[in-house]
Amino acid sequence: MELGLQQSLALTQQLVMTPQLQQAIKLLQLSRLELAEMIQQEMEQNPALDEVSIDDPSDKAITAQETETRETETEAPVKEVTIEERVRSDTDWENYINEYNSTGRIYTESENSEAPNYEAFTSEKQTLEAHLKWQLMLSDLPDEEERLGHVIIGNLNRDGYLCADVEELAQTAQTDIQTVEKVLAVLQTFDPPGVCARNLCETLLIQVRQLGIENDIITRIITDHLKNLENRNSKKIAKALKISVDDVRAAVKIIQFLEPKPGRKFATEEPAYITPDIYVYKIGNDFKIVMNDDGLPKLKISRFYREAVATGKKIPKETKTYLNEKMQSASWLIKSIHQRQKTIYLVMESIIKFQREFFEKGIAYLRPLILKDIAEDIEMHESTISRVTTNKYAYTPQGLFELKYFFNSSIERGDGPSMASASVKERIRQLIDNEDPNAPLSDDKIAAILQESDIQIARRTVAKYRKVLNILPSNKRKQL
Repeated sequence: MELGLQQSLALTQQLVMTPQLQQAIKLLQLSRLELAEMIQQEMEQNPALDEVSIDDPSDKAITAQETETRETETEAPVKEVTIEERVRSDTDWENYINEYNSTGRIYTESENSEAPNYEAFTSEKQTLEAHLKWQLMLSDLPDEEERLGHVIIGNLNRDGYLCADVEELAQTAQTDIQTVEKVLAVLQTFDPPGVCARNLCETLLIQVRQLGIENDIITRIITDHLKNLENRNSKKIAKALKISVDDVRAAVKIIQFLEPKPGRKFATEEPAYITPDIYVYKIGNDFKIVMNDDGLPKLKISRFYREAVATGKKIPKETKTYLNEKMQSASWLIKSIHQRQKTIYLVMESIIKFQREFFEKGIAYLRPLILKDIAEDIEMHESTISRVTTNKYAYTPQGLFELKYFFNSSIERGDGPSMASASVKERIRQLIDNEDPNAPLSDDKIAAILQESDIQIARRTVAKYRKVLNILPSNKRKQL
């Protein structure tokens, strides 16, 4: 057989990840905050991108042709609900002004003056370290001991516990252990009570001593029986101390009000607030979806550069090529953002169709749902649905939920339809909330109660769901 080179034609299909497709996929999985940051970066890097100005009347008349330059593909318009707010025409402004008019001196500012920086008027929250150093400066210690006090304060964690050994502190400050113990004893008298302790037992003993409620029973429970106290085993504590159970309960009531983390009130962590991407409102018998576009700039292609490329004859070829690339990139970005909003809307619309009873009645009516159900309903791939539902939140009549929350595995029932796992978790939480504090429900008992309601669930599944709900086991929920 003769060997040689030959040419042949073959027709194949393959998925090509165009830059536009890559950008659209990337935008889908971004959260609202990440999307806003990305748009801001693109506006800084791409001169062809402009933000639509509300005050400019020409911007209000921007058509789809202007925002989709060099693109002939048409898309279905994204559904949206707009809420118009109008000022009432029958308002008595004269009466309003007379009622709230001040009789004192009136200060006016010119329109050109800069607005004050309100952050300058916001007081900074005091840290635990600053609070302790302020007390240390007032304690009138010798210079050497004061420097040692700063070293000790620098080795506290955010809960107010000492993270270093006495030997390490002595070596760091180049002093002896007795001096370290002396200064540490002084710092343990500072506010908040219990600060600078080395463990939980020590911080509780310091608080008891400073509050003047120190007695033999409380001290022995803290020193020797914290494990039994954690397990709510009051009978074992009473037997070991040779006292009555009532005396143990009286001492425990006092211990319960002590602070296990003295530095908690000086925590500087700010709460993270969630801004929903979607608002779902019930109007009559129907649900309306409103996309939250607040804070997201509305983009357009710069008219200046577009006209310059179209009519400019003296623009160098390299400059014109550069501007064409930037306008193409801007057009892709605008289309990708519109497509992202449209896809999120379609997914939310499909979720409402499958979970309508949840939106009307609550968590107990949540149905089992998987990504494939939504993908088949709106004719998209499951990976697209997964990207859309990641880090996206919806405000609904039942509260604020991540879109992932609506997808649940199913729990089989004997005769009726299967239940969503989230509904079973809610049922478990309600059972524990309504239990007798003196005889809490065990996992076996909860499983038996659910099986009586025709919910087939094992004890280990109940234990898993209880841990997800951050609920302690029955032996630790029991009230002393």
